[in-house]
Amino acid sequence: TIRLAAALTEADLRALHGERIEWREIAEWSPRSRQVEARRREMFGALALADRPWRDAPPEALGAALAIGIRALGLAVLDWSKGAISLRARVEWLRVQGGAQGGGLAQRLPDWSEAGLLAGLDDWLTPHLGGLRRIGEVARLDLGALLRATLERDLLRHIDRAAPSHFETPLGGRAAIDYGRATPVLSIRVQELFGVTTHPVVGEPPVALVIELLSPARRPVQITRDLPGFWASSYAEVRKEMRARYPRHPWPEHPASAVATRRAKPRG
Repeated sequence: TIRLAAALTEADLRALHGERIEWREIAEWSPRSRQVEARRREMFGALALADRPWRDAPPEALGAALAIGIRALGLAVLDWSKGAISLRARVEWLRVQGGAQGGGLAQRLPDWSEAGLLAGLDDWLTPHLGGLRRIGEVARLDLGALLRATLERDLLRHIDRAAPSHFETPLGGRAAIDYGRATPVLSIRVQELFGVTTHPVVGEPPVALVIELLSPARRPVQITRDLPGFWASSYAEVRKEMRARYPRHPWPEHPASAVATRRAKPRG
């Protein structure tokens, strides 16, 4: 309860405490507007006497403030391309596969988990945020390229060999490998693997891919980690069912020696 008060004008304040009044330039992340706000404020302690836009705020000050917002919101707010997601997943899978006791490649890999990338944000992302104020503006950056730039060239080649992003099919096509699971998964139509007699492996040390075999309509029909064994055993049952459902597609009796294909038989 205020029982006694006296008016103090701004002129009085400036006359009495002018030496304690100063201009401050502030670039900060605003959770309310979800953007960086840059202001010039004339301050007497915590009291703002004037507040104006800071129109010529240095780009690095804006970028540092935006990085604070990204840390608060998490990496999911960024626009990750498929290539960037794949690169992150491949590096993380190789690092985790090596384990704490692993040597060689696993020990050379960075921590690209959510926590690891946020902790190292000032190393790989903040320097490229200069002049940006909004999360949406980060979409102009190629996040995959920024991450690749932090890796030495020979390490990047090693990663691409140990955990390729795609499986090269006998037809010269490329089927994406999903590294977002405990064991990487390849989803591919059965006919595209005809003639393949060695099960694909990835990792260091190598592990067999989980192959999700698909019908011509790209529906799962079988999952295997032993392709030669599948050809020699349960393929016969799959063949019987698939011939009834997709009679225009080839279903050879001996798939291990057949020619891979994507085509259906001509009508008639």
